[in-house]
Amino acid sequence: MRGEDFDIQVSFRHRVRFTRNAFAPGNSVLSDVLETRGHSKVLVFVENELRGFFPELEGEVQDYFAELPGLRLSGVEWLQGGEESKRDDAVYQAALAAIERYGIDRHSYVVVIGGGAFLDVIGFAAATGHRGVRLVRFPTTTLSQDDSGVGVKNGINAFGKKNFVGAFAVPYAVINDFRFLHTQPESVRREGLIEAVKVALVRDGEFFNWLEANVEDLRNLEEAVLEEAVERSAIQHARHIAEGGDPFEMGSSRPLDYGHWAAHKLEQLTDFELSHGEAVSVGVALDTLYSAKVGRLKMADAERVLKVIEGLGLPLWHEALDLRDSKGKRRVFRGLEEFREHLGGELTVLLLEAPGVGVDVHEIDEDVWEECVEEVAACSRV
Repeated sequence: MRGEDFDIQVSFRHRVRFTRNAFAPGNSVLSDVLETRGHSKVLVFVENELRGFFPELEGEVQDYFAELPGLRLSGVEWLQGGEESKRDDAVYQAALAAIERYGIDRHSYVVVIGGGAFLDVIGFAAATGHRGVRLVRFPTTTLSQDDSGVGVKNGINAFGKKNFVGAFAVPYAVINDFRFLHTQPESVRREGLIEAVKVALVRDGEFFNWLEANVEDLRNLEEAVLEEAVERSAIQHARHIAEGGDPFEMGSSRPLDYGHWAAHKLEQLTDFELSHGEAVSVGVALDTLYSAKVGRLKMADAERVLKVIEGLGLPLWHEALDLRDSKGKRRVFRGLEEFREHLGGELTVLLLEAPGVGVDVHEIDEDVWEECVEEVAACSRV
């Protein structure tokens, strides 16, 4: 038997930028990262829900690209966003059709403006059209600006499972424009902060201390403090992806998904009526308390985390946790097996040893986790 192994190494540049009013005359943040080849096209997708907030946005985009030599704006497409856009492949297919219709090629750009779910769908279309065209993301929500927007994952839901169909693809650039951030509903802005809490807990204890010290200003959505939280969180997420050694999740450890095994299942159990931020809030709270109950984390530190979550106005519990199967088992525990199935191999779940320090474990004691659910339920019902 003959053969030979070959190592193929590919380097990606992950460009993450922060600005305000990116499409204003004279703002060069976007133009500075785009390569112009004299024939490159740009196709912009915008989430429908932004039309009411920014009725002038399409005109601003047209004017902006009209001033850039070497780039031609092919069109601006408004499509449905939100979690509904990921329920099936309708929006994905509409985006693919637009990429084909406008003749977008691998030297052109797809620009997407919207929340995390919309970025996932359009990103999947960009990753699969021509086997991948250049994608520039403009996240608009707290959650997408401080977490998912700087990620390398795209996808849609299928078979009742979140992100079952998708692709890994490093975006050409991510532009966090704070102009969009402050127009979101207050609840949406607060919910997204749970991903900042999460990344602080798994990577940066000093960042968690800062969040704790500024929790009141964050709850009140003080603009400067919110922007700093978003920027610090986004950089930590991007740094982990770039430097963590497993950007495309070939292994079984996913520290950035701390608390997410329960969160994803809770979203499914509520038919996605429970928002991702709220679900992650519950998942992070329970896995933090569990970390303390099994002796990994000091109980005092667990209480600090729960206090920060509550201080941000986010939930520790949801009634979907009480849903049980025919054998009386909490249905949320099915999320553990789905979490394992998603990557294959043995179950790997991150627990905390201290704020900023995590450790992988390979089993969850359901009886102890039950105790955690009952404890937070009792607190939430007071």
